[in-house]
Amino acid sequence: MSKFIGIRHEDKYKLERRAPLTPKHVARLVKQKKLDIIVQTSDKRIFSDEEYIQAGAKVSRDMKKCSVIFGVKEMPESFFEPGKTYVFFSHVVKGQPYNMAMLRRMMELKCNLIEYERVVDEQGKRLIFFGRYAGMAGMINSLWALGLRLKEAGYKSNLVKLHQSHHYHSLREAKDDISAIGQLIAENGIPHELRPFVIGITGYGNVSQGVQEIVGLLPVKEISPDKLLDLHHRKKVPDNIVYKVIFKEEDLFEHVDGEAFDLLDYYANPQHYRSKFQKYIPYLSMLINCIYWDKRYPQLVTRQYLKKLYSKGQPKLTVIGDISCDVEGSVECTLKPAEIDDPVYVYNPDTEQITMGFKGHGMLVMAVDILPAELPRDSSEGFADVLVNFVKPIADADFDEHFDDLDLPKAIKKALILHNGELTPEYKYLEEFVMAVTG
Repeated sequence: MSKFIGIRHEDKYKLERRAPLTPKHVARLVKQKKLDIIVQTSDKRIFSDEEYIQAGAKVSRDMKKCSVIFGVKEMPESFFEPGKTYVFFSHVVKGQPYNMAMLRRMMELKCNLIEYERVVDEQGKRLIFFGRYAGMAGMINSLWALGLRLKEAGYKSNLVKLHQSHHYHSLREAKDDISAIGQLIAENGIPHELRPFVIGITGYGNVSQGVQEIVGLLPVKEISPDKLLDLHHRKKVPDNIVYKVIFKEEDLFEHVDGEAFDLLDYYANPQHYRSKFQKYIPYLSMLINCIYWDKRYPQLVTRQYLKKLYSKGQPKLTVIGDISCDVEGSVECTLKPAEIDDPVYVYNPDTEQITMGFKGHGMLVMAVDILPAELPRDSSEGFADVLVNFVKPIADADFDEHFDDLDLPKAIKKALILHNGELTPEYKYLEEFVMAVTG
């Protein structure tokens, strides 16, 4: 057992400035829990080395003294040391091929791996997450992108006053800007050609909640998917209202044999279902995609559909904010994850190619895969508010014990993918993915 806890510097992305624990939380752990914390030095982290020193931590270039190390994103294979415990978003639970070599190296070194994504309660609800901040940053970016795309099309819009999320000092600043634009919409209305202006949001979890928090700063009215179809048959709609539509699973998918939609059956047997979302797409001005997806599930927006849609002329749908950011996934025209400093591209449905930036024929896609990093201070504080409660139990655990005897909170034990280099019972399925990629 050891109480030397490490906080790693993030190096996967140039603009990744988050931290799993903030100076405020470190001070609490040092003073109340009597833990020794070592922070890897960083000149880009949103919290400075000096802030951590003032909180009672030590700053070092390496993590040699630490037996438990917390991070945010994936760590390079060269960073791992034998027998240590690592807590981070490893992105391996789907068998992601690009991270199997990393997992294999951790197995060889007999490491312990705790995956934030799998820290859940008894109902399977995630406890530690950045999702809400991904939703907020993604929606801010999507509104900013919409303003620039409308400008390209010749429309004057107050949205051009917005900035990309990471250019704001705080979430509060971004919210103030959007609230001011919402007031202008309420007072001056929306151009006739853009009415009714409808934001479609797929999903209703943490990411969607963050999206809706930002959308709620506009003069918004929520309607059901069925009402959306009726809305476009009306001769007159209010000129100063933004419509919001939340799409749940039963709105997005249908049984291939015409049977009634059953949520439990859908998740158990997704191969028996297909998308019915296409009937709503022509009526959306923006699509914000927030659903969980893997290859078992139907796609929502296919390239084939977009080609057909554009063959009828320029569609109403102007921007897709693909916050889920699964490459060629639920939104098939998401051909690559974008970087924070180059966050949008135009997908051409005729050539099925993308052009970075705002210009060109096709659909504008915002698909940054580390959106919470655009709100590094706020997202780190929200994340650490929950994580801080698990730090001491993890530090105190004796990982030399048999898996069944490990004294860990249930939620943490459920998230333990590797125990001394061995895949734990719930994650044995990953063995075939490791072997397929690494041999």
